[in-house]
Amino acid sequence: MMILLKFMAATVVLVSTLSMTSVVQAENKPVAITKALSAVTITHKGMAVELMREQDNANMITQDFALTSRPCPPFCIQPMVFAPGVETLGELEVIDHLVRMQSDEKILVIDSRTPNWVAKGTIPGAINISWVSLTPAKGATTEGIMDIMLNQMDVTLIGDVDEFEVDEAIVNGTVADVFNYAQAKTLVLFCNGMWCGQSPASMKTLLSFGYPAEKIKWFRGGMQTWQVLGLTTVK
Repeated sequence: MMILLKFMAATVVLVSTLSMTSVVQAENKPVAITKALSAVTITHKGMAVELMREQDNANMITQDFALTSRPCPPFCIQPMVFAPGVETLGELEVIDHLVRMQSDEKILVIDSRTPNWVAKGTIPGAINISWVSLTPAKGATTEGIMDIMLNQMDVTLIGDVDEFEVDEAIVNGTVADVFNYAQAKTLVLFCNGMWCGQSPASMKTLLSFGYPAEKIKWFRGGMQTWQVLGLTTVK
């Protein structure tokens, strides 16, 4: 019996050692985006950034995204489909849009979060257009909305429309009568994740302005799943 117990104990030690060796070896293995793609180069604020996954196999998600039970409301689970015609994207599709944007396709990747969140890290190549800056009820001005729509999203005005007429249209809910979206960019919007309401708020406003649903894409997973996968962030 004693010999059997010693044999069993030795076996447990051997298995544990092999398991630990496997973990150590796994920590040294490379982490690609897909089998065929290790990294892509994205321009962010005029600087080249290598978008890849964190290479430390023991890397953990940051505390900001470790919470599982934020109070609802307001942090309620968002639907998979936000609105008819609005496509929901995953991480690989977001990366594809970033790459295509580098090739001067009419695409704009938008971090819809407030600046305090963006300061903690965002997706390379994204620009910050906070949901607040598009929402009149939150203090967005007609001048500011026009600047975003015309100068960043490539929307144009219909005819000889001026700022006063745009202001009236915003108040009356007839913005589609003053903006022309024929040459507008395809927008990819995101925020903190499937519990975050900031990019949905931006999309709701854009749709109410008449922005074509087929030109709006939603990265529902947002920064939550981006960080879960260890993808590059920038400040």
